[in-house]
Amino acid sequence: MIVRLVIADDQEMIRAGLRMVLGTQGDLEVVGEARDGREAVELVRRLRPDVALLDIAMPAVTGLTAARQIMTLPGPPRVIMLTTYDSDDHLAAALGAGVSGFLLKSSPPEQLFAAIHAAVRGQALLDPAVTPRVIAGYAGRAAPSSLDALTPREVDILRLVARGLSNAEIAAALFITQATVGTHINHLMTKLALRTRAQLVAHAYESGLLRPGKQE
Repeated sequence: MIVRLVIADDQEMIRAGLRMVLGTQGDLEVVGEARDGREAVELVRRLRPDVALLDIAMPAVTGLTAARQIMTLPGPPRVIMLTTYDSDDHLAAALGAGVSGFLLKSSPPEQLFAAIHAAVRGQALLDPAVTPRVIAGYAGRAAPSSLDALTPREVDILRLVARGLSNAEIAAALFITQATVGTHINHLMTKLALRTRAQLVAHAYESGLLRPGKQE
Protein backbone atom coordinates (compact mmCIF):
# COMPACT_ATOMS: atom_id res chain seq x y z
CA MET A 1 0.00 0.00 0.00
CA ILE A 2 1.35 3.42 -0.98
CA VAL A 3 0.72 6.12 1.63
CA ARG A 4 0.01 9.43 -0.13
CA LEU A 5 1.26 12.52 1.70
CA VAL A 6 0.84 16.28 1.60
CA ILE A 7 3.54 18.30 3.36
CA ALA A 8 3.16 21.93 4.45
CA ASP A 9 5.92 24.24 5.66
CA ASP A 10 6.71 27.86 4.85
CA GLN A 11 10.43 27.06 4.51
CA GLU A 12 11.39 25.59 1.14
CA MET A 13 14.47 23.87 2.56
CA ILE A 14 12.36 22.06 5.16
CA ARG A 15 9.94 20.88 2.47
CA ALA A 16 12.84 19.72 0.30
CA GLY A 17 14.35 17.85 3.23
CA LEU A 18 11.08 16.14 4.05
CA ARG A 19 10.53 15.23 0.42
CA MET A 20 14.02 13.72 0.20
CA VAL A 21 13.68 11.73 3.43
CA LEU A 22 10.21 10.45 2.59
CA GLY A 23 11.38 9.54 -0.90
CA THR A 24 13.71 6.91 0.57
CA GLN A 25 10.68 4.80 1.49
CA GLY A 26 9.04 2.81 -1.27
CA ASP A 27 5.63 2.92 0.40
CA LEU A 28 5.51 6.71 0.94
CA GLU A 29 4.70 9.23 -1.80
CA VAL A 30 4.58 13.03 -1.50
CA VAL A 31 1.73 14.10 -3.77
CA GLY A 32 1.65 17.79 -2.86
CA GLU A 33 3.49 20.60 -1.08
CA ALA A 34 2.09 23.75 0.52
CA ARG A 35 3.73 26.95 1.77
CA ASP A 36 1.06 27.80 4.35
CA GLY A 37 -2.06 26.45 5.99
CA ARG A 38 -4.41 27.84 3.36
CA GLU A 39 -2.60 26.03 0.57
CA ALA A 40 -2.47 22.88 2.69
CA VAL A 41 -6.25 22.80 3.13
CA GLU A 42 -6.80 23.32 -0.59
CA LEU A 43 -4.32 20.57 -1.51
CA VAL A 44 -5.93 18.15 0.93
CA ARG A 45 -9.38 18.95 -0.45
CA ARG A 46 -8.19 18.41 -4.03
CA LEU A 47 -5.70 15.52 -3.68
CA ARG A 48 -7.28 13.59 -0.78
CA PRO A 49 -4.00 12.26 0.69
CA ASP A 50 -3.78 9.65 3.43
CA VAL A 51 -1.66 11.82 5.74
CA ALA A 52 -0.93 15.56 6.00
CA LEU A 53 2.32 16.70 7.63
CA LEU A 54 1.82 20.27 8.85
CA ASP A 55 4.27 22.73 10.36
CA ILE A 56 2.48 24.12 13.38
CA ALA A 57 3.76 27.68 12.81
CA MET A 58 3.12 29.02 9.31
CA PRO A 59 2.21 32.53 8.08
CA ALA A 60 -1.32 33.55 7.05
CA VAL A 61 -3.03 30.34 8.16
CA THR A 62 -1.14 28.35 10.80
CA GLY A 63 -0.79 24.60 10.83
CA LEU A 64 -3.11 24.43 13.84
CA THR A 65 -5.86 26.35 12.04
CA ALA A 66 -5.31 24.24 8.93
CA ALA A 67 -5.58 21.05 10.99
CA ARG A 68 -8.93 22.16 12.38
CA GLN A 69 -10.21 22.96 8.90
CA ILE A 70 -8.90 19.70 7.45
CA MET A 71 -10.63 17.68 10.14
CA THR A 72 -13.99 19.12 9.04
CA LEU A 73 -13.55 17.86 5.46
CA PRO A 74 -15.34 14.68 4.33
CA GLY A 75 -13.10 11.68 4.96
CA PRO A 76 -10.18 13.76 6.27
CA PRO A 77 -6.62 12.44 6.21
CA ARG A 78 -4.61 11.77 9.33
CA VAL A 79 -2.75 14.88 10.44
CA ILE A 80 0.70 14.97 12.01
CA MET A 81 1.99 18.25 13.40
CA LEU A 82 5.66 19.18 13.06
CA THR A 83 7.29 21.71 15.35
CA THR A 84 10.71 23.15 16.07
CA TYR A 85 10.24 23.70 19.81
CA ASP A 86 8.94 21.21 22.35
CA SER A 87 7.49 24.12 24.39
CA ASP A 88 5.01 25.18 21.71
CA ASP A 89 1.86 26.31 23.53
CA HIS A 90 -0.41 25.12 20.72
CA LEU A 91 0.33 21.41 21.10
CA ALA A 92 -2.47 20.72 23.56
CA ALA A 93 -4.90 22.64 21.33
CA ALA A 94 -3.84 20.48 18.39
CA LEU A 95 -4.83 17.40 20.38
CA GLY A 96 -8.31 18.83 20.65
CA ALA A 97 -8.37 19.33 16.89
CA GLY A 98 -7.94 15.57 16.44
CA VAL A 99 -4.39 15.30 15.12
CA SER A 100 -2.72 11.89 15.08
CA GLY A 101 0.74 12.88 16.23
CA PHE A 102 3.39 15.44 17.11
CA LEU A 103 6.99 15.35 16.01
CA LEU A 104 9.94 17.66 16.44
CA LYS A 105 11.65 18.56 13.17
CA SER A 106 14.85 17.30 14.77
CA SER A 107 13.38 13.80 15.16
CA PRO A 108 15.20 10.99 13.33
CA PRO A 109 13.68 9.82 10.03
CA GLU A 110 12.73 6.48 11.58
CA GLN A 111 10.47 8.27 14.03
CA LEU A 112 8.80 10.18 11.20
CA PHE A 113 8.17 6.94 9.30
CA ALA A 114 6.79 5.31 12.45
CA ALA A 115 4.46 8.25 13.07
CA ILE A 116 3.10 8.10 9.52
CA HIS A 117 2.45 4.37 9.65
CA ALA A 118 0.91 4.65 13.12
CA ALA A 119 -1.40 7.39 11.86
CA VAL A 120 -2.51 5.27 8.90
CA ARG A 121 -3.36 2.46 11.33
CA GLY A 122 -5.49 4.88 13.35
CA GLN A 123 -2.94 5.09 16.15
CA ALA A 124 -0.88 8.00 17.40
CA LEU A 125 2.76 8.74 18.03
CA LEU A 126 3.91 11.60 20.23
CA ASP A 127 7.54 12.65 20.17
CA PRO A 128 9.09 11.76 23.56
CA ALA A 129 10.33 15.34 23.84
CA VAL A 130 6.82 16.68 23.24
CA THR A 131 4.83 14.32 25.43
CA PRO A 132 5.73 15.97 28.77
CA ARG A 133 4.55 19.33 27.40
CA VAL A 134 1.25 17.84 26.29
CA ILE A 135 0.73 16.07 29.60
CA ALA A 136 1.59 19.21 31.55
CA GLY A 137 -1.06 21.09 29.60
CA TYR A 138 -3.72 18.62 30.70
CA ALA A 139 -2.62 17.49 34.14
CA GLY A 140 -4.61 18.92 36.98
CA ARG A 141 -7.48 20.21 34.87
CA ALA A 142 -11.02 19.16 35.56
CA ALA A 143 -12.05 16.16 33.48
CA PRO A 144 -14.59 16.96 30.75
CA SER A 145 -16.34 13.67 31.35
CA SER A 146 -16.26 11.02 34.04
CA LEU A 147 -14.62 7.62 33.82
CA ASP A 148 -17.58 6.15 35.70
CA ALA A 149 -19.23 5.03 32.47
CA LEU A 150 -16.26 2.83 31.59
CA THR A 151 -15.99 -0.85 32.42
CA PRO A 152 -12.97 -2.05 34.43
CA ARG A 153 -11.52 -3.58 31.26
CA GLU A 154 -11.95 -0.30 29.36
CA VAL A 155 -10.15 1.55 32.16
CA ASP A 156 -7.29 -0.95 31.96
CA ILE A 157 -7.01 -0.45 28.21
CA LEU A 158 -7.19 3.34 28.49
CA ARG A 159 -4.35 3.24 31.01
CA LEU A 160 -2.20 1.12 28.67
CA VAL A 161 -2.99 3.30 25.65
CA ALA A 162 -1.88 6.33 27.68
CA ARG A 163 1.37 4.57 28.52
CA GLY A 164 2.07 4.32 24.79
CA LEU A 165 1.46 0.62 24.20
CA SER A 166 0.37 -0.55 20.76
CA ASN A 167 -2.71 -2.73 20.25
CA ALA A 168 -0.47 -5.79 19.96
CA GLU A 169 1.30 -4.96 23.23
CA ILE A 170 -1.99 -4.33 25.01
CA ALA A 171 -3.37 -7.64 23.73
CA ALA A 172 -0.29 -9.48 25.03
CA ALA A 173 -0.43 -7.71 28.41
CA LEU A 174 -4.11 -8.50 28.96
CA PHE A 175 -4.16 -11.93 27.23
CA ILE A 176 -6.82 -10.90 24.73
CA THR A 177 -6.86 -10.60 20.94
CA GLN A 178 -5.90 -7.46 19.02
CA ALA A 179 -9.42 -7.41 17.57
CA THR A 180 -10.83 -7.26 21.10
CA VAL A 181 -8.46 -4.41 21.95
CA GLY A 182 -9.63 -2.53 18.87
CA THR A 183 -13.26 -3.03 19.85
CA HIS A 184 -12.63 -1.72 23.36
CA ILE A 185 -10.79 1.33 21.99
CA ASN A 186 -13.71 2.09 19.67
CA HIS A 187 -16.05 1.87 22.67
CA LEU A 188 -13.78 4.18 24.66
CA MET A 189 -13.81 6.80 21.92
CA THR A 190 -17.59 6.60 21.66
CA LYS A 191 -18.19 6.84 25.40
CA LEU A 192 -15.70 9.68 25.90
CA ALA A 193 -16.70 11.50 22.69
CA LEU A 194 -13.12 11.41 21.39
CA ARG A 195 -11.82 10.86 17.87
CA THR A 196 -8.18 9.83 18.08
CA ARG A 197 -5.75 7.80 20.14
CA ALA A 198 -3.84 10.97 21.00
CA GLN A 199 -6.99 12.38 22.56
CA LEU A 200 -7.34 9.19 24.62
CA VAL A 201 -3.83 9.76 25.97
CA ALA A 202 -4.65 13.35 26.91
CA HIS A 203 -7.95 12.30 28.52
CA ALA A 204 -6.22 9.68 30.69
CA TYR A 205 -4.07 12.43 32.22
CA GLU A 206 -6.81 15.03 32.27
CA SER A 207 -9.14 12.69 34.16
CA GLY A 208 -6.47 11.80 36.72
CA LEU A 209 -6.24 8.16 35.64
CA LEU A 210 -2.51 8.70 35.16
CA ARG A 211 -0.29 11.42 36.56
CA PRO A 212 2.84 12.91 34.97
CA GLY A 213 5.93 10.95 35.94
CA LYS A 214 3.93 8.00 37.25
CA GLN A 215 2.97 4.73 35.56
CA GLU A 216 0.05 3.45 37.64
